[in-house]
Amino acid sequence: MNTDTKSDGFRAKAREALLAAVQGLVLAVVVLPCAVAFLVLTLVSLVLVPLGVGLFTTPAILTGVRALADTRRRLAAEWCGVRIPSVYRPLPASGNPWTRTFALLRDPQVRRDVLWLPVDFTAGFFTALLPAVLVFYPLEGFAVAAGMWRVEDGPYWYLFVPVDGPLTALAAAVVAAVLLVAAFRYTPRALTVHFRLTRSVLGGDAELAERVRVLTETRRDAVDTSAAELRRIERDLHDGAQARLVAMGMDLGTIEMLVERDPARARQLLAQARRNSAEALEELRDLVRGIHPPVLAERGLGDAVRALALRLPLPTEVTVELPGRADAPVESAAYFAVSEVLTNAAKHSGADRVWADLHHTDGRLRITVTDNGRGGAAIGAGSGLAGVERRLGTFDGVLAVSSPVGGPTLVTMEIPCALS
Repeated sequence: MNTDTKSDGFRAKAREALLAAVQGLVLAVVVLPCAVAFLVLTLVSLVLVPLGVGLFTTPAILTGVRALADTRRRLAAEWCGVRIPSVYRPLPASGNPWTRTFALLRDPQVRRDVLWLPVDFTAGFFTALLPAVLVFYPLEGFAVAAGMWRVEDGPYWYLFVPVDGPLTALAAAVVAAVLLVAAFRYTPRALTVHFRLTRSVLGGDAELAERVRVLTETRRDAVDTSAAELRRIERDLHDGAQARLVAMGMDLGTIEMLVERDPARARQLLAQARRNSAEALEELRDLVRGIHPPVLAERGLGDAVRALALRLPLPTEVTVELPGRADAPVESAAYFAVSEVLTNAAKHSGADRVWADLHHTDGRLRITVTDNGRGGAAIGAGSGLAGVERRLGTFDGVLAVSSPVGGPTLVTMEIPCALS
């Protein structure tokens, strides 16, 4: 049984090595002509840009370069599990050749693609060919040992072995066998070297640049959101509680003048002042709840969402599986995101039931809100879901919406975080 297991393992390694050699050989055969052709076409097209011809040829050629690079990215992921980032800027909507050409030339990822071409048909060619050499070169050693050394007058050199007789032919066979065993073990890694070289040129600092871009956008969104929130609070205080407190102060001043001359009117104004104070207090409580709900600070996200569900005008089932609490800013962002989604469901979905699920797995807080309404929800400019997406983006969170016409609607929110 143990022997069979070892035999199966050896055959699996042999198949893996042979597959890597064939894949590398295919890459080597395709790499050189494609990379050379695209590099020559790109350079000629760029030279023709001042003449106007290049404005029409350059976008097509650079699109071909991008397709070649994307193919290499896909093969790297499928064959060796090497992920090569692809961060292309969106092309302008205008069909103007001048605008399109220079938009492509200003794209850092496109420039990396062009710089990759000469690397691909030089170092890339040899690293792609290496797995095939590792696998097939030992076969020459066996052929030499079998008698091919006799075709030459002098010694037939196989690696460092001068084969000129049966003894040295046997030595060549031993060297070939050692090389073949090493090839079975290291050939897949040799193919990975090719794709890592490709990643070092095509990827470069693409991930870092994309990260900086995303952080810049989310910071700007966070600043805009904070400014809008401050304006809302100021407006609510000015138009609500502040106005009621001013009216109450005026009523109290009038009461002071009427308390002796017209006690009945003074009692009416006192009752009105008491109502104004109660209404101002309620508005202040709502305002504080809108800034940071007390239940969220005291009881955590799960109970805060349950409290939200109790205030909805339709039945809402909440499931919470959170073994701890996230940081306060993350809880606040998640709470207001859920609040917006639940409010949208109650106002616009036409649903008669909503389900909310909160749990934490693999370092991510995951929240799903489902309703059985009419569907058709989408993330877009001006929608509440766009604001939710911006709010979550501040914490590297993501929002996904599945809402076919006719329903149901499934909104999924994820925020990377740790629970205390």
